[in-house]
This record gives sequence, C-alpha cells and structure tokens, in this order.
Amino acid sequence: MLSAKSESDITSLAPSSPSRSPKRHVYYVQSPSRDSHDGDKSSSMQATPVYNSPMDSPSHPSFGRHSRNSSASRFSGIFRSSSGRKGNRKRNDKGWPECNAILEEGPYDEFEEKKFIRWLQALIALFSFVILFTIFCLIIWGASLPYKAEVTVRSFMVNNFYVGEGSDSSGVVTKMVTLNGTLRMNIFNPAPLFGIHVSSSPVDLLFSEITVATGQLKKYYQPRKSHRGAIVNLEGNKVPLYGAGSSLMVSQRGGVAPLMLQFEIRSRGDVVGKLVRTRHRKLISCPIVIDSTGTKSIKFKKDNCTYS
Repeated sequence: MLSAKSESDITSLAPSSPSRSPKRHVYYVQSPSRDSHDGDKSSSMQATPVYNSPMDSPSHPSFGRHSRNSSASRFSGIFRSSSGRKGNRKRNDKGWPECNAILEEGPYDEFEEKKFIRWLQALIALFSFVILFTIFCLIIWGASLPYKAEVTVRSFMVNNFYVGEGSDSSGVVTKMVTLNGTLRMNIFNPAPLFGIHVSSSPVDLLFSEITVATGQLKKYYQPRKSHRGAIVNLEGNKVPLYGAGSSLMVSQRGGVAPLMLQFEIRSRGDVVGKLVRTRHRKLISCPIVIDSTGTKSIKFKKDNCTYS
C-alpha cells in the first residue's frame, strides 16, 4: 500500500532513483533601461531560465538581481537631485544625466597673459614718470644756469712787507720776501629760489709766477638773494725768489714790488636737493703794486680786476 509507506522509505529511495525533473519553463524579466528616464520601463525583454533547485543556479549569484539593484541604487544616488524630485534632467550624448561641475576661471595661459600685461603697464607708467621728471629737472637746471655768484674784490691791506737777503734750506743765497696781508671782497647770490655753497681755490699773491703769499677762503653757505663780505688772510714767510729776485729793486730806502693776486671762486647750488645742482667757477686776477716804504690799504675799482 502506497499510503502506508513511511517517510523513511521515501527518503531512502530518493537518492537511488533518478529524479524526473519537469520541463523547464521560460519566463521573461523586464529590466530598466539606461536610456529611459527614472521610473520608466524599457521595452526590451530578456529570457531567463527557471531553476528548480539552488544547484541549478549559476555559480556567481552576484550577477543576479541583487547586484543589479545595488548598482542601480549607487548610480541613482549619485545623480539624484537635492530636492528628491525626478525632474526633467538633461542628458549627454551617451544618455547619462548631466551634473553640475565646478568651472575653472580660465586657462592658465590667459592668466599669465593678464599678469604680463599688468607688469608691462606698470613698467610703462614708471618709465613715463622717469621721463617726465627728467624733463622737469632739465628745465629747472636750465633756468638756474644764469644765476652765477657775483664776486667783487674790495681791497687788500698790507700788514707787513719785507725784502732781504737770505739763504734757503740748501744754503743757496738769494733774496727772500716776507708778506702778510688781508684781502676783502663781496659775494652776491642772485638766485631767487636756492642758496649756494661757496668755496675757493688757494688765494695766491704772485711775483714773477712765484707765490710769495697764500691764503684760503673758508667754505660757507649763502642764502638766496643775499650779500656777504668775505675776508682772506694771506701770509708768506721768507719765500726765496732765486733768479726772479734780480728784477726786484727794493731796499730799505724804498721801492715797489709788482705782484699779481690770483684765485678762483667756486659756487654750488642745490636746486632740487642733490638731484639737480648748478656749479659755477669764476677766475679772478688783480694786479697789485706794493710800496715797501709803508703799509696801507689798496683799493680796487671794478675794472682793476679781471673776472672770468
């Protein structure tokens, strides 16, 4: 009796007898298409066989429905809109939805070109400023050239004058001159906008091109449009004349000595600080005749001296 068979008998017979599997049916699973919008169904169908047991299934179940759903959820999560709505999203030529991307400000070459243009503009502006400032300084310098220091020799006071015989350091016997005097002169600065620095070369008193007395004007600053009286002390002690002394006819009873006063006045005006300066030189020479019989002040007229 079939109904009386135990459950154990059925179990024991199952492995030994081959199982007659029923005819496999084919059914169709409709999968979402990548080209369709979210929530739409694709018209493409694919056939999937039916498996009666887990042994008949493929060895890699990861390619099944679970894997497809997980991958679909990943892509849908990336391109899901922040509002959660399935709006009309633009798609590219491959069907993928477009997303907002960070746009660069511009090509790197364009940035370098703009930077180069800024540097070029700065250099042009600096060069233009230098050119304009140079032109301005040249104009000021040209306008200040006519303002030269005016020098007028007033007098020369002879304090001591002596001519006698003597010998130099080597023992040569010759005439010697001792002279002590004071030179007075007036200096005028005609510049209306700047002061001047005044100095001089050694002030020499010459006899036949031999310096018998010398002095030096102290350097000083003179304001604009101003006059100043300068005093220079000239001294010479036992100056040997050698061959030139033969023409000097001076004795204790009297005599005259023709001398030449010669020096140079230098003036420097700072017009625009140290950037623009004017420099002038004036060579002055005055003939002097000194009488050995007495000491007196020698007055100079304007045409007695040469100013060059």
